[in-house]
Amino acid sequence: MRDNIRIVLVGDNGVGKSTLVTALIKETFIVNVQAVVPEVTIPPEVTPEKVTTHIIDTSSKSEDQDMLERELRKANVVCIVYAVDERSSFTQVHEYWLPLLRRQGVNLPVILVGNKVDMRDEDTGRATVLEDEVVPIMNEYREIEICVECSAKALLNVSELFYFAQKAVLHPTRPLYDARDHAMKPRCTEALVRIFRLCDMDGDSVLNDAELNEFQRKCFNTPLQQRELEGVKDIITASRPDGITSGGLNVEGFLYLHLLFIQRGRVETTWMVLRRFGYGDDLGLREDFLYPECDVPPDSCVELSPSGYAFLTEIFKRYDADGDSAFCAAELDNIFSLSPGIPWKHSKFPDSTVTNAAGNVTLEGWLAQWSMSTLLDHRTTLAYLAYFGFPGDVRDGINIIARHSSASLRRRKRGKQQRSVFLCYVVGARRVGKSSLIRAFSKKPFRSDYTPTARTTTTVNAVDVKGAEKYLVMQEFGPYDTSVLQSRRQLESCDLLVMVYDSNDSASFAYLTDLRRNYSLDSLPMMFVATKSDLDYVEQRCDVPPDIYCRELLLNAPVHVSAKHGQLANVFQRMGTITRNPQSATPSVLLARPNRWSVARILGISALLGISAVSSFAAYHALRYWWSHIFTKPAYTPKRNEL
Repeated sequence: MRDNIRIVLVGDNGVGKSTLVTALIKETFIVNVQAVVPEVTIPPEVTPEKVTTHIIDTSSKSEDQDMLERELRKANVVCIVYAVDERSSFTQVHEYWLPLLRRQGVNLPVILVGNKVDMRDEDTGRATVLEDEVVPIMNEYREIEICVECSAKALLNVSELFYFAQKAVLHPTRPLYDARDHAMKPRCTEALVRIFRLCDMDGDSVLNDAELNEFQRKCFNTPLQQRELEGVKDIITASRPDGITSGGLNVEGFLYLHLLFIQRGRVETTWMVLRRFGYGDDLGLREDFLYPECDVPPDSCVELSPSGYAFLTEIFKRYDADGDSAFCAAELDNIFSLSPGIPWKHSKFPDSTVTNAAGNVTLEGWLAQWSMSTLLDHRTTLAYLAYFGFPGDVRDGINIIARHSSASLRRRKRGKQQRSVFLCYVVGARRVGKSSLIRAFSKKPFRSDYTPTARTTTTVNAVDVKGAEKYLVMQEFGPYDTSVLQSRRQLESCDLLVMVYDSNDSASFAYLTDLRRNYSLDSLPMMFVATKSDLDYVEQRCDVPPDIYCRELLLNAPVHVSAKHGQLANVFQRMGTITRNPQSATPSVLLARPNRWSVARILGISALLGISAVSSFAAYHALRYWWSHIFTKPAYTPKRNEL
């Protein structure tokens, strides 16, 4: 909401503009005032709306026209003042002042101010402006918020005039209410219906007492007493009986309640509700509400937080109308009617995630899809958390986690990734079966017909890695493989490069070796997958066979799979294991380690040689002992007396 307001007073000379300003400031009537008083600034602590207010007096003289137009362009609200005892000043309102505002392109709320009402009492013969003449003007010029009659001399409605001017800026009636039709405008109705649905926590189309109290607490920070709740229901029942059901307040009653607020001059109540739910003055959700400031460092990524997953799970259960744990098309339309629509229309959703046999999105697929969306575009997730009514700050629904980019792998100590969502690029020549592999990943049936990938395809699913659930986001780029591999920024986002070749196509592996050589991919964790293992294996036309090629890179041998027959050899679990410890499959890291002969084997051989040397030394001394003390000792000759 605004923190300052500029109120500009216009009107013919002598109608009392300057006197109204001085009467507000001095709280007394000043007989002789200057023709145009200087700008007055009222601090927020002395205004009901707690905003800084600037009041600008103007002159209607032709020589001051430029100054008048400049002030109009800076204004937030315009007060057109006329004197109730001067017919000509009232005529000027619709013949000159209102057309002037439109010619200047000033689309602002307007307050009509009938000053000198005290003169009407003193001389009724001069009171020529009648109420029935004001109403047609207000109907013609819908920018007019209200008409106020006042008197600077009698200090009548002076402070009220400026309060209404503040309200016209902070809580304008025009966006909400059509005074001609005496009805709420469509955009206002649409916003309030959405708010009703967000507050209907059990999805029964009725706000019960608990839901009404939660709505009251959210908007006004205080609950309603039971007698107050019953009083609200009685008011609605008296004029709109169909707005109340046995369970509580339905949407018709909710709308009627706000219509009463507006018609009775309590428009600020409806605005408070709208703003609590993120709406701006144009009745659209505010940019700062949908996309709050959220800085993500270059070496970090974004995932859903536990509270984000819990909220999306609760939303799924609330809008799963038939309780079958899957969203059909109608249920998807229902939940996304709270927002501009499904954000993944161009990414083959729901084929991009897990569905049941009927093609409906399961809870597993729902959470997986949002996990993918958060990793690839966290701003979309923030916006949709707001659309769905996430309680509190939507930034609490996400976590920012260090990515540990591939460039830093060599410098990292050996350890495990703490993330739970990983991005895998699937690359390979045409017709090698990349799309079939990705379809198998999302548990979709195999398609025998070949359809070339024309645009980026993204699929997500969860895999179990040593008892922990991890989400893998698989992206295939079709004809754009090389452009992606040329982008350093996109490569830094990649957690695993899945290199796919056709074991039945002799030229497909060479395509991968060319990619690795031409685009310096060794800093990325990579895994080779050989598809179509159900067909006859053919020798690859390349310098080194695939298994030896991988061995030279210190990588595991290619995994042979057949998507057609569902023979997947735990390939996706193996991918998840690599993302858990990416060093184990990163060529640049593996090749930079000391040669195994120079460390392990040399130490082993040295140990053996040392043991042999010690053994030889010990054996040598043992032989010398035996030789000197046993074999070379003189024979024993008994003495004579011993015989």
